[in-house]
Amino acid sequence: MSDRLEEHHAGLVELQVGEAEAGSRLDKLLAQRVTTLSRARIQALIRSGNVTGPGGGTIGDGSYRVKPGETFTINVPEAEPAEPEGEDIALDVVYEDGDVIVINKPAHLVVHPAAGHSSGTLVNALIAHCGSSLSGIGGVKRPGIVHRLDKGTSGLLVVAKNDAAHKALSEQFAAHGADEKMHRAYLALVWGKPLRPRGVISARLDRSRSNRTKIAVVTGESGRHAVTHYEVLETFDTPAGEVSLLRLELETGRTHQIRVHLAHIGHPVLGDATYGSGFKAKTTKLSEEAVAALDALHRQALHAAELGFEHPRTKKPLAFEAPLPNDMKALLEALSSD
Repeated sequence: MSDRLEEHHAGLVELQVGEAEAGSRLDKLLAQRVTTLSRARIQALIRSGNVTGPGGGTIGDGSYRVKPGETFTINVPEAEPAEPEGEDIALDVVYEDGDVIVINKPAHLVVHPAAGHSSGTLVNALIAHCGSSLSGIGGVKRPGIVHRLDKGTSGLLVVAKNDAAHKALSEQFAAHGADEKMHRAYLALVWGKPLRPRGVISARLDRSRSNRTKIAVVTGESGRHAVTHYEVLETFDTPAGEVSLLRLELETGRTHQIRVHLAHIGHPVLGDATYGSGFKAKTTKLSEEAVAALDALHRQALHAAELGFEHPRTKKPLAFEAPLPNDMKALLEALSSD
């Protein structure tokens, strides 16, 4: 069988069980042979009666143990219309082809619809922008979100257009660069100057017990392993004390990881009302120009500046950079003139 990305499109896929595959679970075997469909997608197709076996009978149990010589047919239905609806929202498209799209996300744009943000999101914008090139994630014509940026964080984000690309990119992000296929780097303006010009922050993260909307550093074996690498690029002496520009790389990708880790070592991100509230008094000591720039920022000074990954179909490495947006650039210039 072919492992082309196009195989996820609607239609019939037929395969025959080999001697070495005898005794395998049906769902596992199909996922291994049809590499453009995830195992979860295969299981959903089995449950919905879209897989037939010997004699043309429907197989409704993914745990069915296959026998050598048996033939199975998968009916991949047309992708269902997307929910939510597409919206005409301007996008800064850095790269796009039939499999992926890379966006330079502006600050304040929510990535995915959720409570309080049912419209006006990046997903709404992508559904409208990509149109028919979205051939289906899990049987629905929607963009495949493999990683997210906080609402207040700007920068690069890659989205899959089909099941195969979604599966391949998800695997790369799960590895967090350990397989040398993917890397991400951020720029942040933080209060103070770390003791070392380069360092590693390793601290487990979990939901805060006192405030479930926040993430906190936890001790012991609870929480999730999280590692952030930082490098001090520049330090500014201001009337409020030192402020540093950091470059950060993620070894893991936890919710709010960079912001929580930096606050944990005493260097919260400027403008971070959630994790840097204890430094709010410092802002009043900045120059008038810097105070105005920080007020205009109205978010954390964090930007996803670099993104690299292996293209899911061509296997070629792709690398992109996004310059600082105007609001962070204005703040940086104001700090450097203090």
